[in-house]
Amino acid sequence: MNGNVFLDSNIAIYAHTNLDLAKQAIAQRLVNRPDCLISTQVCSEFANALRKKFKLDWPAIQLLLDNLLMNAPVHVNTPETIRQATGIAHRYGFSFYDSLIIAAALETGCTTLYSEDLQHGQVIDGKLEIQNPFLPQSLDSGE
Repeated sequence: MNGNVFLDSNIAIYAHTNLDLAKQAIAQRLVNRPDCLISTQVCSEFANALRKKFKLDWPAIQLLLDNLLMNAPVHVNTPETIRQATGIAHRYGFSFYDSLIIAAALETGCTTLYSEDLQHGQVIDGKLEIQNPFLPQSLDSGE
């Protein structure tokens, strides 16, 4: 599949923390791709994880958010995104928040969603393929 790629919040977190250095290198390649997009939800989850899990202060979080925002255009979730997410949750059995990420990726015309948390290789609505870039067979997918 060709086209823009959408990043789940876990990819942004790995790219900007030392949680796992092998995953960090892969995530940084993805975040730096010129065709990657994120959503307002990804920004929110990213900031929340940096605060709660990594205990960063707000100025440090702002710097990391600025870095993330410099590299990836942000899709603003709308009421239509929310409506689409409920349909995705119903059809595929994903949580609402995962469905909201998927809905944003579909709205932006992305053909790949990089996420560690969803089913690798699953195709949503015949348009969006979920890829876990950290699986051994996916190591070259982010290039």
